[in-house]
Amino acid sequence: MDYLTFLLAIFHAYKALCGETFWDTTVQLAENMTLECVYPFQDTLTQMEWFKINATQKESVAIFHPSFGIHVREAYHGRVHFLNSNVTPSDMTLSFLNATEADMGLYSCLLHTFPRGSWEKVVQVVSPGSFETAVSSDKHVLSKPGGNITLTCPLHMKWPLQEVRWEKIQPHQIDLLTNCNLSQGRSYALKYRRQVESNCSEEASSSIVLPLVTASDSGLYRCLIKASTGENDTYVLRLTVTHGKMDYQYILFIVGGAVILSLFVILITAAIVISCHRRRKRKQVLFEETWDTQNKAMNNSRNPISVKEPPDGTTEDIYVNYPTFSRRPKTRIQTFPLV
Repeated sequence: MDYLTFLLAIFHAYKALCGETFWDTTVQLAENMTLECVYPFQDTLTQMEWFKINATQKESVAIFHPSFGIHVREAYHGRVHFLNSNVTPSDMTLSFLNATEADMGLYSCLLHTFPRGSWEKVVQVVSPGSFETAVSSDKHVLSKPGGNITLTCPLHMKWPLQEVRWEKIQPHQIDLLTNCNLSQGRSYALKYRRQVESNCSEEASSSIVLPLVTASDSGLYRCLIKASTGENDTYVLRLTVTHGKMDYQYILFIVGGAVILSLFVILITAAIVISCHRRRKRKQVLFEETWDTQNKAMNNSRNPISVKEPPDGTTEDIYVNYPTFSRRPKTRIQTFPLV
């Protein structure tokens, strides 16, 4: 009997270490952090408990009962408390105070309800260095509240798809929305706090539908695609859901920005054209002045004596010294007739 128990313990340890563990939310380790757990249905809660998942077992952290209240285990006493259980019975979010690296790992939020039975959400706490939030979006989607929004991930792979996963990225956490394993023909049961519609067929697995969107649905949505060859692809969309007039204000802001940018480009282009025109005009005037100066110099060389009238209109006498020639008396030549 002891030998059988030992083998079972080894089997569970191997399953915990090597088996595939899905997480529903990833949270960045912080001194004060919250592990979100909101039950999305309207069933009756009979009891819930938070566990920390270790290699071979689950360590109880805190327990809640609608009639008997809250009990926090000794190792976590004074460091954890339920955030909204007194306000919303379906919200079992756990808040940590003075968290350390020893608090990293996997946590289980296990609820017992009637009539659905057990419901579990797994939260992963990771170190700040491995938490990825600095991502840029490939597309921006605008929507009014109350509508159904379809987010589609373009498929660029030529190979058969193996897995398609959708995530919502927030500054403090990443939530898993859908996970379709097409190679095995199954999907992971989602624990996201709001309804997300998806179809795990190869034709429709790249799209999800968010029904009746609200402002809280705004944010980054990431689609992760894995092919059967191991090739991966990522696509990120930004969804903005605004209220009433804010839609028009946002559109006016975008349109106004585009108009201002266009005017700026036009002004710069006009300034460049005017500057080039002025430069050409200056060159032309300079050429004409140079040409006139050369012509005048050539004329002056041909007519060395020139009279130039002063600018004030007055005239001046100009004296020119000519060389004097002595006049000799004319001599008559007397002619004699020929004999």
